[in-house]
Amino acid sequence: MPNEKSFTEKESLDIITSMIQKAKGSYHETGIGSILWGSVIAFNSFVTYLEIRYDFYIGFDVWILALAAIIPQIFISINEKRKGRIKKYEDDALDTVWLVFGISIFALSAYRIIVGGATQSLIKEEGWVMMKHYLDGRRPDEPMQPFVPSFYSIYLILYSFPTLVTGIVKKFRPMLYGALISYGLFIFSCFTSTQNDMLLGTFTAISCWLIPGIVLRRKYLAQKKAANV
Repeated sequence: MPNEKSFTEKESLDIITSMIQKAKGSYHETGIGSILWGSVIAFNSFVTYLEIRYDFYIGFDVWILALAAIIPQIFISINEKRKGRIKKYEDDALDTVWLVFGISIFALSAYRIIVGGATQSLIKEEGWVMMKHYLDGRRPDEPMQPFVPSFYSIYLILYSFPTLVTGIVKKFRPMLYGALISYGLFIFSCFTSTQNDMLLGTFTAISCWLIPGIVLRRKYLAQKKAANV
């Protein structure tokens, strides 16, 4: 009887442990979304940096890819629901935060593309134009399109928002650190040129999402493997 009781307790403990591991594997973030956004934003930022640095154009606005990134994010969420993935209320809330983030990135990109030309048309109707004047006279004055100085600094602030929320809710330190880095680079970007701001954006995307996403992915796969043992 003592041996039978010992076996039953051990068996029960194993069952409970297995259930806990499966539950963890079912709702833990897979890291795919974070890796997706980290890759896209880092790529967009770095390509834009190269365009400005070496004065060339790839033929289209690379930031359109930010909108395209929303599509696989939606498919990822749908696929997880089809698999019957157990989700907490906080997971649904975080999904919404990241979806709104993606839409906001696209909206900011549209703002950057549209407003300069629209403003130029409006001031032209008023009969004046913005000019670039070189103080040393090395080049003649030339018309210039209106722009928002250090506009990419606004992106850096936006990048920190979903990262900080996810880091706090999930108690995930890599994203908390990434958000703090993003805020620090935002302050730094206020004193740098747009060209260098794009490079800062590359570092921000890598520290906020790509690296934390890889960490999440490894943890998720490890939990999944443990749950299937």
